[in-house]
Amino acid sequence: MTKSTADDYGARTRNDNFYNVESDEVARKLQADPINGLSEQEAKKRLAQNGPNALTEKKQSNFMRFIRQFNNSITYILILAAIATFVLKEYSDSIVIGMVVIINALIGYFQEVKASSAIEKIKEMLQVEATVIRDGKRTDIPAEDLVDGDVGFLEAGDNVPADLRIIDADNLKIQESMLTGEAGSVLKDVEILPDKTTLGDQTNMAFASTAVTNGSGLGVVVKTGTHTELGQISASVDEVKTKTTPLMREINGLGKYISYGIIVVALLLGIFGFMTKIYSVDLLVIAIITMIVGSLPEGLPASTSVVLAMGVKRMTKEHAIVKSLPAVETLGAVDVINTDKTGTLTKNEMTVEEIVTKEGTFQISGTGYDPTGDLTQHGKKVDIAKFDTLHKLILAGNEANDTTLEQEDGKWVINGEPTDGAFLTLFKKVFPDGSCEEEIDKIPFDSDYRYMAELSQNQDGKRTIWVKGSPDKLFEMAAAGDSSFDQAYWNKQVSKFAKQGRRVVALAYRSVDQNVETVEHQDLTDGLVFLGIAGLIDPPREETIVALREMQEAGIKVKMITGDHPETASAIAEKLGLDDKISAITGAEIDEMDDKQLKEVIQNYNVFARTTPANKLRIVEAYQANGLVTAMTGDGVNDAPALKRADIGVAMGIKGTDVAKESADMVLADDNFATLIKAIKEGRRVYDNIKKTIRFLLPTSFAEGLIVLLSIMAQQDLPLVPTQLLWINMVSAITIQFAFLFEPAEEGIMQRPPRPSNRAFLSKSDVWQIVYVSVLIAGLGLVGYDWLIDQGVTTIIASTVTVNVIVFGKIFYLFNIRTPKPAFSKDILRNLHAFWIIGLLLILQLALTYAPFMQGIFSTGNMTLMQWGLPILAGLIVLIVTETDKFFHPNHFRQVRTE
Repeated sequence: MTKSTADDYGARTRNDNFYNVESDEVARKLQADPINGLSEQEAKKRLAQNGPNALTEKKQSNFMRFIRQFNNSITYILILAAIATFVLKEYSDSIVIGMVVIINALIGYFQEVKASSAIEKIKEMLQVEATVIRDGKRTDIPAEDLVDGDVGFLEAGDNVPADLRIIDADNLKIQESMLTGEAGSVLKDVEILPDKTTLGDQTNMAFASTAVTNGSGLGVVVKTGTHTELGQISASVDEVKTKTTPLMREINGLGKYISYGIIVVALLLGIFGFMTKIYSVDLLVIAIITMIVGSLPEGLPASTSVVLAMGVKRMTKEHAIVKSLPAVETLGAVDVINTDKTGTLTKNEMTVEEIVTKEGTFQISGTGYDPTGDLTQHGKKVDIAKFDTLHKLILAGNEANDTTLEQEDGKWVINGEPTDGAFLTLFKKVFPDGSCEEEIDKIPFDSDYRYMAELSQNQDGKRTIWVKGSPDKLFEMAAAGDSSFDQAYWNKQVSKFAKQGRRVVALAYRSVDQNVETVEHQDLTDGLVFLGIAGLIDPPREETIVALREMQEAGIKVKMITGDHPETASAIAEKLGLDDKISAITGAEIDEMDDKQLKEVIQNYNVFARTTPANKLRIVEAYQANGLVTAMTGDGVNDAPALKRADIGVAMGIKGTDVAKESADMVLADDNFATLIKAIKEGRRVYDNIKKTIRFLLPTSFAEGLIVLLSIMAQQDLPLVPTQLLWINMVSAITIQFAFLFEPAEEGIMQRPPRPSNRAFLSKSDVWQIVYVSVLIAGLGLVGYDWLIDQGVTTIIASTVTVNVIVFGKIFYLFNIRTPKPAFSKDILRNLHAFWIIGLLLILQLALTYAPFMQGIFSTGNMTLMQWGLPILAGLIVLIVTETDKFFHPNHFRQVRTE
């Protein structure tokens, strides 16, 4: 290779569509030798110039993952408060505030690290070794050392190491579902294809990380590493921007407005205090910080994280691995679930469901490759000995076959074609102990002929050619040997099966003399005895049908995205009960629309057929543009960009590719779509409990700040010292607010629609409730304090009583906020954890009040038995007022409102 050639090498080889170039021209352009391959010296030059055949990977450092946990407005203010108290030498206050911030960050950090370590890295997808021809010799080399122009050898069982243009193929079949979404293997050849041929129809190309299922072949490496189809999709995944989850948008917005409000009040209070000069500057600053710390719901980030972490733990037990805490809740808010069909809604295990012969129509029960099921006609079990044609058809499907069916670890699996596997399973259902005939010769399936044939001999020495293939091809052969063959009738039967979403396979046979040793194509064209047709389907998962029905009740729309033809996809969607009315659109039709047009029509469709990775991404974005919280499920590389872009991406853990798992927010360890129902219910429960936590935290926190604010404005001494406010917040953070962790789901949680994505986290009624409860608790605290002072009680005892007034207000308010039903209905016992948590809080309050060392730290004193009546009375008043509000305004306390 000359220097000028080397300089232009990359530019000439990277962006070519090699499928529409003759194989000889491909070899010339890449300066490849199909016979001898590259020389080792030339391969080293190209490797140095173009880099290894590997995918680049962007990794986030653990440090940055930790730093990201601090990114919310409440945390910012707490950090500033911690710094300010440290500067003013209020070290205990600074330490407590700082600990809350650090603990909250650590909770989120360790959860993300734990989930991330469970997902394997993208670059592990490329196989370790590749077989190539170099210097005229066939040799194995590390796959990373492959270069453009290498001649690679492929055979059954291999993973394709790079993108290759096929130059020789011998019954070469490759499974490409990870790229195209289609379950069946693709038969490869060397023929040139037209321009703009879609990826799934590029039969002269082999793509990196797809699997060779049959035959063998040679190909010239045309693209490596990041330039392969796999690499391009991986690069597009990196470019896709993830969206903030709905919960985080709502909480961040709430935290921002709370923070702004508190800062404004603090500034006005500082100006007021400075002008009135009732405090020294240092005392005024401490008072303002006390008000800020008291008003800020600093337990909010920690509480939210712990509720989410509990949801993660629950989901893990249900086989749903969550990679980031907010993703737990997002499924609960989802409006639309876009799902891959093959392997997600269906089993990805072809099954013979119905057979038509001249003897009638027969049904076969059982799905998948487990050979358990019955052969019936008109609902009655069939005696196979009475149906000779049916017997021969089942035998033909078993003999004209290139696949094996075996039991591994208690599960039946195939090695080969799903269609062939379906016929092996059928044979074992009918003949559990049956054995194969002895194979003499075989014609493998070829796209030019669209059938396969096997010459075999039974135990009696009788030889037969069994044929299985495309109906139209076998109809011609049958008509050639039988002038009475009713091709119109059989075409009608094929059409009927096709409209039902079934793949149709025809079967025939021909008896031959015992001295026949080979089978040739001309042996079949003279005429076959037609046996009948079989309708095959990739069966829906039984649990998926139930799950789809439950999702419809929950107001969630499920959309099928598949590489199948529109008619097939629509028929399967109807069988699944995907929606009341099925409406399909193809990827090609989507390509004709701009983003605005797609946004306007996207909700009219529920089946998307013949889609590309780019189509899937645009579909997700179109739903999001309509303000819908959108989920995406999938298992292939072609699903990865959409998985990352969706509000929540859900990958399959068993059959899912590594790229899909890396791109997703959640991984279903059992590959069970029905697991999503449990995850959605848990997500809604988590959201409800977070909202209850926040509606509980805000008024009780604001009450503390309001006491300080009103005291400063009244130009009187503060009834509470900073350490007491910090105690109230700290003791609440480790006890009472976590009662919501254990709250079970509300009744009818899966019968209500998803919450609107544009709705504020707190409604007007929520805000009104927060305001009046804040004022109520603060007023009770101030009134109690002033009354005790008037009675001659010391400020320390009065302050201690006020602390307990606020705490008891929280305890009684907890019973009100837990349920929209009356506080003392039967629901009071549905969360028994709340009682021991309250017991723990009371023990801590007794220690605060009576333990000498606590009295020294928090400026408290011994209360009399009569003085305990004030906190209890205050708590009862809070409960009575809020329960009265619940009676007259029940919508204030429900999670879903009509406003």
